[in-house]
Amino acid sequence: MALAQAQALPATTGTIVPDKIRDGIDLLINGENYRHTGDPQMPLLWYLRDVLRLTGTKYGGDHGENGADLILLKGKATSAISVTVAKASGMDIVTIEGLAANDGTLHPMQQAFIDEDAIGCGYCTPGWIIASVDLLKRKKQPSDDDIDTLPNVCRCGCQTRVRRAIKRVAAGKAGLP
Repeated sequence: MALAQAQALPATTGTIVPDKIRDGIDLLINGENYRHTGDPQMPLLWYLRDVLRLTGTKYGGDHGENGADLILLKGKATSAISVTVAKASGMDIVTIEGLAANDGTLHPMQQAFIDEDAIGCGYCTPGWIIASVDLLKRKKQPSDDDIDTLPNVCRCGCQTRVRRAIKRVAAGKAGLP
């Protein structure tokens, strides 16, 4: 058997030379480093979903018109379809998957959406949560008018429960009865 293996293996020179590191675009997503070596003009949404399999961020149209594709880019809610991988280089990117703590503890906004049953079918929920996190960074006690400015659309009719979830987090009551 050893003779057959020796005959099947190519002769080596004794030196292994690793391939050169491929040129690409370095991305920081949910605290982890990635290198994209494909098309630099690829929309970030497709890189997240199709390459990294982070499918929480949804496709909501070619222009991000309903908020389903929101991510936090440098801490600000941004449409992932409208940003190319090249443009996102060097920026801190957080998706819905990256909001929870490393130990699995949910972000207060994620918990508030559960507490208030603000999920409906769930398609728009990640975008709502990202937009809500961004809103509370800008306004600690948002008014109903502030909440109404969020770009998200829900066809299940969860807007009232979303409003309650945002106000629950603003009041520091996420995870409390």
